[in-house]
Amino acid sequence: MAVILVVEDEPLIRFLLSDELVDAGHTVIEAASALEAIAVLGRCDHLDVMITDVDMPGGLSGLDLMKLVRSTRPETSVWVASGRDVRSQIDPGVFFLPKPYDYRELVYIVSERAHIKQVLATDQQRSG
Repeated sequence: MAVILVVEDEPLIRFLLSDELVDAGHTVIEAASALEAIAVLGRCDHLDVMITDVDMPGGLSGLDLMKLVRSTRPETSVWVASGRDVRSQIDPGVFFLPKPYDYRELVYIVSERAHIKQVLATDQQRSG
C-alpha cells in the first residue's frame, strides 16, 4: 500500500495512528517533530502521504513542514491536523483534519485516496 509519514509530538496519538495505518497494510515512518520529519525526508526517496500536527516543539510547525513538502514533493498527499481551525493557513490541495479525529475513519479515508492515486498512476503508466 502507501508509505506514510506521521508527524506528531504527542506519543500516544502518534502510536495509535501509526498502529491503525500499519494494520491497514501501510508502511509508516514516525517523527516527533518537524525537524525529525525533515531528516526523514532527506533519506526517504518515496513518500505517498504525510500526516502532520500543526503545533510541535523545535521551532518549526506542521504548517512549515507542509510548505516544504508541497514545494519539494508535490506528488505527496499532505494532511494537516489541529485542534484549532487552520484551514485559512493551509495550501490548496492539502487536507485539514480537525482534532480530535476518529483514527479508523482517517485510516479508511487515507487508504482509499492512496489506493485511487496508485490505480491512476498504474493506468497512466500502461497508457503512456
